[in-house]
Amino acid sequence: MKKVLKRGMISFFISSFAGVLVNLIIDIVVNAGGTKGFISMSPDFVKMFPTPVIAAYVNVMLYGLIGFTFSVMAFVYEVEKIGFVIQSIIYFVVTATVCLSITVILWQLHKYPAAFAGTLAGYGVTHVIMIVIGYRKLKEDIKEINEISLDIGE
Repeated sequence: MKKVLKRGMISFFISSFAGVLVNLIIDIVVNAGGTKGFISMSPDFVKMFPTPVIAAYVNVMLYGLIGFTFSVMAFVYEVEKIGFVIQSIIYFVVTATVCLSITVILWQLHKYPAAFAGTLAGYGVTHVIMIVIGYRKLKEDIKEINEISLDIGE
């Protein structure tokens, strides 16, 4: 458990830093292009806080929470008593719940149904791709283990 939490904290800080860096680059490029005072946060999100600075701090914390969730939930793939399909479903449900909730808050997607549907579809497609790749890798690993077992048995 300690290893999982350590990995989660590292991912929290990496995700937070990456979020700050991406927002900084967007802000610099857009402001350099002539849009003065632009900040890469939804105006409705910023209005939820007393100051834009507090909104920015919360924004960074939410980026970190997304990274933490993805990292910590990877432990489900280390539980040997659960099959790959169930592991994938658990991983998808938990990460989708946390990450899509945060995305809805940050981007105020509840006000834009088409954007919410697109985000949800993109998230679902991404997970399907991840599951297919993981399944193929798992089959390949099992095949290699079986070949080694047959070689040893001969």
